[in-house]
Amino acid sequence: MTTHANHPYHLVDQSPWPLTGAIGALIMVSGLVKWFNQFNMSLLILGFMITLLTMIQWWRDVVRESTFQGLHTKAVSKGLRWGMILFIISEVFFFISFFWAFFHSSLSPCIEIGTMWPPTGVLPFNPLQIPLLNTAILLASGVTVTWAHHGMMEKNHNEALQGLFFTVLLGVYFSALQAYEYLESPFTMADSIYGSTFFIATGFHGLHVIIGTLFLLTCLIRHSLFHFSSTHHFGFEAAAWYWHFVDVIWLFLYISIYWWGS
Repeated sequence: MTTHANHPYHLVDQSPWPLTGAIGALIMVSGLVKWFNQFNMSLLILGFMITLLTMIQWWRDVVRESTFQGLHTKAVSKGLRWGMILFIISEVFFFISFFWAFFHSSLSPCIEIGTMWPPTGVLPFNPLQIPLLNTAILLASGVTVTWAHHGMMEKNHNEALQGLFFTVLLGVYFSALQAYEYLESPFTMADSIYGSTFFIATGFHGLHVIIGTLFLLTCLIRHSLFHFSSTHHFGFEAAAWYWHFVDVIWLFLYISIYWWGS
């Protein structure tokens, strides 16, 4: 590897992490199949640990390249921004498929579910209880992450740190409430198309909240170590974009599935 390049782009070094990440993902999915059929989580835990260790070491390398080696030039940052934008667009279409399934089934319920929505025998959640509280929590977290962003741009380290801390706290609180809601649910994923569409849509959103919380927690740790500056903090910006996307998807979920669908 040369120490000087005649272009502004970053050509990454050879890395084992794509390979170990693929192996971890394969073992984790195989472990899910084993868990579903044999009620044994050993392979799933192994796959999860390999994936987690890969993530930690891959992020460590990216942090080193961007923060300490200065390899994330303006051209590289622009590419990263477009990559994040396109990723979020792909996630939007991912959720559109769930909304499509929900509205296809709810706007014209078939005779097998009693030609009514919610289907016969299904008791939906009260949208004015935990779902409304979770809506308030996510909206509040959108405010705190924006607060953190403004603090970072204005070189106010403590305000950015506080905003990130409260955002992570609200994300954990949301996940805990959703887990409690699932435990107390009067219906299951096996309860007709209503149970399937409800749990697949809200479950994948919950997974995105957990991923976003980990994303912001990583940014919180990095910010506490002074990795970000007022002009160079795309790692945090990407996390904030992702978090706002999660907020907007939840609003659509709440209005359509919890409120209108009940």
